[in-house]
Amino acid sequence: MTAEDILNYCLAKPGAYIDFPFGDIPVCVKVGKRLFAQLYPKQNDLKITLNCDRVVGEMYRNLYPDAVTRGYHCPPLQQPYFNTVQLNGVVSEDELKKMIDHSYEIVVKKLPKQLQHELKGAVE
Repeated sequence: MTAEDILNYCLAKPGAYIDFPFGDIPVCVKVGKRLFAQLYPKQNDLKITLNCDRVVGEMYRNLYPDAVTRGYHCPPLQQPYFNTVQLNGVVSEDELKKMIDHSYEIVVKKLPKQLQHELKGAVE
């Protein structure tokens, strides 16, 4: 997937929008003012950081040791809850989409119930 493909996939999620709280890079995708994807669209170093629960994060790091690491820019206490995925062809497009979906779901669960219901209604 290209950086544009990834952004389009993320933005297709209900309530998703782009924000730049840290400058031009990373391109942050949020829902309800919470980050669920941070894309680093550098030509020779394309990567994305995604939220995850501790167990799923560890699973992906074990499955793809050459492509998935703890969120490299996160403070140590938060690192188990973020994965940085090197988009170097090791992780398939389908698997990357599952990771993005998981990140979105994790973040939506942390939103106020009313907003969760609105986002769910946007899907149906």
